[in-house]
Amino acid sequence: MAPTVRKRLSAARARPTSPRENSRREPVARHLGRVFALVLLSLVAAIALGGPATAQEPTPTPSPPVASAHTAPPDNAVRVSGTLNNGGDRLASVEVRALDSSGREAARTESTNKGRWEVHLVPGTYTFEIVEGSLSDGVSVQGTVERDVVAGRANTVIFLFGEEKTGSDISFYEKLIRQTVDGLRFGLIIAIAGVGLSLIYGTTGLTNFAHGELVTLGAVAAWVINVTFGMQLIAASVIAIIVGVLIGLLNNAAVWKPLRRRKTGLIAQLVVSIGLAIALRYLILIFFSDRTEPFDDYQVQVQRQWGPIAITDANLLSIIISLVVLIGVAVLLQKTRIGKAMRAVSDNRDLAESSGIDVERVIRFVWGLGGGLAALGGILFAISELGGRVQWEMGFKLLLLMFAGITLGGLGTAYGALLGCVIVGLLVQLSTLVINPDLKYIGGLLILIVILVVRPQGILGSRQRIG
Repeated sequence: MAPTVRKRLSAARARPTSPRENSRREPVARHLGRVFALVLLSLVAAIALGGPATAQEPTPTPSPPVASAHTAPPDNAVRVSGTLNNGGDRLASVEVRALDSSGREAARTESTNKGRWEVHLVPGTYTFEIVEGSLSDGVSVQGTVERDVVAGRANTVIFLFGEEKTGSDISFYEKLIRQTVDGLRFGLIIAIAGVGLSLIYGTTGLTNFAHGELVTLGAVAAWVINVTFGMQLIAASVIAIIVGVLIGLLNNAAVWKPLRRRKTGLIAQLVVSIGLAIALRYLILIFFSDRTEPFDDYQVQVQRQWGPIAITDANLLSIIISLVVLIGVAVLLQKTRIGKAMRAVSDNRDLAESSGIDVERVIRFVWGLGGGLAALGGILFAISELGGRVQWEMGFKLLLLMFAGITLGGLGTAYGALLGCVIVGLLVQLSTLVINPDLKYIGGLLILIVILVVRPQGILGSRQRIG
């Protein structure tokens, strides 16, 4: 079997191919030859034209597309927003665009029916402007706004509309009336924050230098709730006041009550309050910001004109709220049991305790009330005095004026604190008629020095308080 198989295989190898098989192989060879020829021709042409295609002059890289409300923002983009408000009228369908540092348009959007607009930008410095052609007839904008867009913060841009007015258009008489109204507003805000400080001094004898940080914490709490959690500022302020009450109670329970139990002297407690103030101030700096941060609401404020009086809605609202709260505190002190107990402890603590009054309960209530009033004062101060912005050391600036007010009115007396703070606020604001507004707080400190020299007990105070 094996020799037969070998013979057949060798015969098959030696057999010549048929013409049909040759005709099948010829086209394949012909196609391969054509492909090889085309490759050679391509190489020769590329060399003749100056090298391969990759060595040719590169095409320009297309510029990145402009971000708009319809394009997906980059991963590291930050939200920038604002409200277009012209004299109380919200401007709809107005185009807002952002230019980067090189002047190239980085984003463009259009305001909604409520005047709100929003873009997303990579952190950096931008110039924001309104497209003039998108404004209605008779509406003009005052220039552009340059802002640093920073991640992790509220980036709000405010445009001013209408013609810019100069101070020379207002007479001295009108300036005097406006500064008087503004001084009344400022004095009432100082009184809101200072009444709690005066009540704490009256019931415990403590000169609390950390009270200014209670003011700042109230404003910071309102800012966090308003900006971070997106809650409307009025509701955020109510929650911030509750937070201020809790901080006041915690302050008393953690620091001052143990010191009172150990019979710590008032001078030592004063030093502790200074250390606590410094610690709280720089903790706020670490966890909040070293820059002024705006609220989402009440940034664009429109001035209302009533004859010579010109006042914004926010300032008018702060005056009304301050008056209502201070009247409520006066009614609390005069008509309620806890108010009468507070006055009794302030007059003579030992006699009040021997009469059956729970002095520690009264002090605890005073600390909660003082914390809540300080938080409210901080919110009103940020909205009406700082233009809707929060600063990490705003309470320290207000603290010296609070001390000047309650010293002028009489330490430990709520009504004296109210009167003294209003006088200080009036003098501070009226002083801007003759001195640089940046130096207006100096007047309050001068008042403090003069009162301590001339009448240390204050206007309504006495050298020895009696029941």
